[in-house]
Amino acid sequence: MGPAAGVHHDKHTFPTPLWTTSSLGLAADTSPLELTALGHHLALCQGSNGHLFTLQCAAQTMTGFATARFVTTMLAFAVLAGAVFLVL
Repeated sequence: MGPAAGVHHDKHTFPTPLWTTSSLGLAADTSPLELTALGHHLALCQGSNGHLFTLQCAAQTMTGFATARFVTTMLAFAVLAGAVFLVL
């Protein structure tokens, strides 16, 4: 069965775009509101360079390393745990 009853689709008509990123034939300049939002975002990003951010980056790097080498990491952990068990 085709489209819903009473709905006519003409293949030559297109709906009006619903996005706000189009310049609609005008100059594609940024608005003051967009520049303010971008400045606020950049200020937040630059403020996240503290010690906690560095620690978070290190943790993400270690997680990525361990995930990529899961079997090797588990084997190294088992050997380390075995060595600690023998020492105690």
